[in-house]
Amino acid sequence: MWISMEQYEESGMKNTVTITLNGFQEEVAQGSTVSSLIKYFQELDKDLIVEHNGRFVYPGEYPRTVVDDGDRLEFINPNFGG
Repeated sequence: MWISMEQYEESGMKNTVTITLNGFQEEVAQGSTVSSLIKYFQELDKDLIVEHNGRFVYPGEYPRTVVDDGDRLEFINPNFGG
């Protein structure tokens, strides 16, 4: 069972994993999903592309895709410039 980042922060739990998000190491709650991380990091781009350990993640899989210690996650915003 996963909890939201807000619930994790309020709980004072110490169970975290370290992931690489867009090239930066981040400590996140153990059991975090792509959906919860998108919300936590305020990725608001409706056209967001997500890559998890080098593989494309379909938006329908965001709630079921759980990150583990050492995972690499990329949030790609394709709509820039103009």
